[in-house]
Amino acid sequence: MSRSKILHSMPPSVVTANAVVTSQVEVQTAGVGFVDITADVAAFLREVGASEGAATLFIRHTSASLTIQENADPSVLDDLITALDRLAPANAGWTHNTEGPDDMPGHIRTMLTSVCLTVPVLAGNLALGTWQAIYLVEHRHAPHRRRVVLQFYGRAGE
Repeated sequence: MSRSKILHSMPPSVVTANAVVTSQVEVQTAGVGFVDITADVAAFLREVGASEGAATLFIRHTSASLTIQENADPSVLDDLITALDRLAPANAGWTHNTEGPDDMPGHIRTMLTSVCLTVPVLAGNLALGTWQAIYLVEHRHAPHRRRVVLQFYGRAGE
């Protein structure tokens, strides 16, 4: 087994947290699909004067989720929806269908993705890669209002 060689590394930094700031945003979805919330998270960090630390996002739902994915080619998001449809199809004979045939598949898709993300914050910015964005993923067919708790912990307001 070969080991990767680290070509460049950022020296470690030590941050004494002087802030834990929490807020919540509401996101209106149009039904199944991805909603880019990166700008909302960046605006929250600017508002709180975040310098260095971490941003945590938590969605307060069981049939919608959060993910970090490519933001350059929209076909990636289309293909991801297709993959989730194949992994948790609507008409697979689920016993839980209280809110319709997309109810249980929505729960399964949330379990396969995530309800919580943590992103490092460096120099006041999300440390996302060039082609990365933060998305709320709606798994239900009908539009919904989804609540996402945002939290920054680290150095702020300096």
